[in-house]
Amino acid sequence: MKEKLVEFGQRLGKAILLPVAILPVAGLLLGLSAALSGEAVIATYPILDNTVLQAILRIMNAAGSGVFNALPLIFAIGIAVGLARREKGAAGLASVVGYFVLIITINALLDITGQLATGDMDPRLVGQGAQFGIMTLQMGVFGGILAGIITGIVHNRFYNIKLPEFLAFFGGSRFVPILNTFIFLIVGSIMFIVWPFIGNAIAAFGDFATGLGTFGAFLYGLMLRTLYLFGLHHVFYLPFWTTAAGGTLEVSGEVYEGFQTIFLAQLSDPNTTQFFGNLALFNSGRYFHMMAGMIGIVFAMYKAIPKGPKRKATSGFLISIGLTAFITGVTEPISFALLFASPILFIAEAILFAGSFVLASLFNITIGSTFSAGLVEFLLFGVFQGNDKTNYLWLILLSIPVMLVYYFIFKTLILKLNAKTPGRDDEEVTDDEKNLNTKYETGQARYIIEGLGGFDNITDIDNCATRLRVSVKKPDQIDADTLKKTGAMNTIIRGKAIQVIYGPKVNIVRNDIDEYIDSKNIEHLSQK
Repeated sequence: MKEKLVEFGQRLGKAILLPVAILPVAGLLLGLSAALSGEAVIATYPILDNTVLQAILRIMNAAGSGVFNALPLIFAIGIAVGLARREKGAAGLASVVGYFVLIITINALLDITGQLATGDMDPRLVGQGAQFGIMTLQMGVFGGILAGIITGIVHNRFYNIKLPEFLAFFGGSRFVPILNTFIFLIVGSIMFIVWPFIGNAIAAFGDFATGLGTFGAFLYGLMLRTLYLFGLHHVFYLPFWTTAAGGTLEVSGEVYEGFQTIFLAQLSDPNTTQFFGNLALFNSGRYFHMMAGMIGIVFAMYKAIPKGPKRKATSGFLISIGLTAFITGVTEPISFALLFASPILFIAEAILFAGSFVLASLFNITIGSTFSAGLVEFLLFGVFQGNDKTNYLWLILLSIPVMLVYYFIFKTLILKLNAKTPGRDDEEVTDDEKNLNTKYETGQARYIIEGLGGFDNITDIDNCATRLRVSVKKPDQIDADTLKKTGAMNTIIRGKAIQVIYGPKVNIVRNDIDEYIDSKNIEHLSQK
């Protein structure tokens, strides 16, 4: 059981990287456009009030928003496809079916029970939100992750099911989307009952954190970071943004509630001498985390990779996600990489994130934000507003110590836990392996299957950059000599996990194997 859980965790971690990989570009589009096109920003910086520029920013915003609005579905498809052992396309379709049945079931139950948000009501106040035009409980990315995991499990169990002759057309991978329809009717009904308790608990925690000063800032940051990764932070921060829970202040003769509402009012008030103090408690700490802490984490990931080609090969991805966090404040790629490498790493990130709020509170740093807390908004709402209003110089002075603390903590944890952060796979890619000119010839897939003990011995086939990665039932049935004759440089057996080294041509090997498996399936069906 332990081996199965570890294997599933590794597969889930790899699967999650597929949807995560698209976030940096989407975050860059959304972060820049949101920061440079808001009404308050344009009023403060009239140079931005250019028709062509604003049109371009609107297009960028639409593209970035489209991706982020679709994140639950993107995660559902990405995880299901990543977890599927075979017939990955069918798994992706099944996840779409499952996700939509999930949110539609909840919508129907909300309507039947008279709880559906209607009219001018802000649906966020009752824990609801629109997903693809369907008003449902605001589960965020968590709903997509749930749909992807359940679909992956269901698909691997039933994708090769054999039905009676008169139902044979609906057998195999076609059966999974059909089955998912009924499974997610049940899942949706369960979440309709369970999720409001989760949402109420989140809101209650927010009420508890209010009024606790610096300690409240720590609790706020800890909860916000934990929920943010799963897209559940809206129900938590909304009272702080828009109600008296986030503070009350009179600006230009009018009383405003909520630190975000107050900040926007002060931004357009020429008489503002310093921004609202609660920004130091509930907002400014994010700048430490996104602009300094995340750089420290990415550098720790890089240095934790053993010297060699894998460090060089991974550096591009790490630089990309680090710059995205620094410039736009979009940090999901880094956080997901930590979470699925080891939950302890994500817990450490959440604690340090909360500590950043404490630091901002102690030094009374009052920098506001609109979309996130990256370099663009730091310049707009920190530097350009002046140090008297924001105390932004303290953030600059403290950022290097913060980055070093993050770096040393995460490098130590990654090495101590032997966490599989990007570039730290189980296998080490040597120069010989990377430059291997394999003797593999198309058409040898049959012999590879034989060398792995036959179809009945194989439970999963995947590949990395240079190796065929196979899970088998009986390792003693592996014939390394047969595999070597197909061009394999070496065969590594670690329990039931087998790695066959073919070098850079492993993708060709994998494609031939998939085609061979498909041809055998077609042959089997024609014989029926």
